[in-house]
Amino acid sequence: MKILVINCGSSSIKYELFEMDDESVIAKGLVEKIGTESAIVTYEVTGTEEKMRTAEILDHREGLHLVLRLLMDKNDGVITSEDEVAAVGHRVVHGGEHFSKSVIITSEVRQAIRKTVDLAPLHNPPNLLGIGAAEQQLPNAIHVAVFDTAFHQTMPKHAFLYALPYVLYTRHKVRRYGFHGTSHQYVSEQASLFFEKSLSDLKIISAHIGNGASVTAIENGISVDTSMGMTPLEGLMMGTRCGDIDPAIVPYVIAKEDLTLIEIQSMMNKHSGLLGVTGMSSDMREITQAMEEGNIQAKLAIDMYLYKLRKTIGSYIAAMNGVDILLFTAGVGENSSFVRQEVCDQLSFFGIEIDREKNNTRSKETREISTSNSKVKVLVVPTNEELMIAREAKHLVDHT
Repeated sequence: MKILVINCGSSSIKYELFEMDDESVIAKGLVEKIGTESAIVTYEVTGTEEKMRTAEILDHREGLHLVLRLLMDKNDGVITSEDEVAAVGHRVVHGGEHFSKSVIITSEVRQAIRKTVDLAPLHNPPNLLGIGAAEQQLPNAIHVAVFDTAFHQTMPKHAFLYALPYVLYTRHKVRRYGFHGTSHQYVSEQASLFFEKSLSDLKIISAHIGNGASVTAIENGISVDTSMGMTPLEGLMMGTRCGDIDPAIVPYVIAKEDLTLIEIQSMMNKHSGLLGVTGMSSDMREITQAMEEGNIQAKLAIDMYLYKLRKTIGSYIAAMNGVDILLFTAGVGENSSFVRQEVCDQLSFFGIEIDREKNNTRSKETREISTSNSKVKVLVVPTNEELMIAREAKHLVDHT
């Protein structure tokens, strides 16, 4: 069974074609700058070099049409007919309270996704565009929506509600939703497989640390708390997002700097975090190097970043009354041995101890980096959201 996974942004389409018999990637690529005369298209068949071209692509429908032409190309294609694609898995950022699991897309599902546009105005509209374009191009395939928020719908009410007038929740669904759910679900399942233990017997803290970052407390296989909130702005200090701040700062800065609401939203989402504190970069590699060269702002940013991350992990140990596995994933979590070491060294009170040699060893496989004496197992787990989406789609196809 072949499943195409697509992730649509406002001007992009990221895609991967899977052979689900062995869960291998057949081909993958990216369409960027949709809506221009010089859109960039990359295409890579597994085992060959990536190819790139530019083309005029005015909308997502044209972009997806080009993707399918590449997949069926006489020389470089990997399928002979669009009918070989049994299903399409669509990443949808926000499912609100409507969806606690992945679903086959129907007119009712599309309507429910539209109702959440106010909660994710930058993400859900292009997600819907991608769904519409794919349904036109692949009318015989089963289309599945996989939501970033779905995994966190198991959070108890006392964890997801804000201490605001309750009517704001009943009227407008103001609450914490959480994100990166597909990643947190995937890596927690990989952790249970690694130790050959049932998820129902484990307390896991999953630290998805990339340019966007979130920590999730997973107890008995379900999310019981997560650091992102109603939007991805809440929680940890991130590459360009500020994370938790005193909400009174917003009107104060608006008045002092004469900003509009849109401008301060942009400041908090795109010009804060590591970038805002350092004034130079949102890339942890560049900031770490700058710190090693004596840059004071870089050191301050990293100290703030690590402090917030440790506090969040510690609070989730308290929330679950213990932890069996602490895992790191995503760009920074998988690649920065420095961040992992600095975080874990300050969690020794909980019995967390990592092996420096194992921590410094690079690998693309799931690996344990804790010592034999550590009371808590520490893992590095490469995430694979696309494969998780493909698995969800296959599950629904198999049970249709």
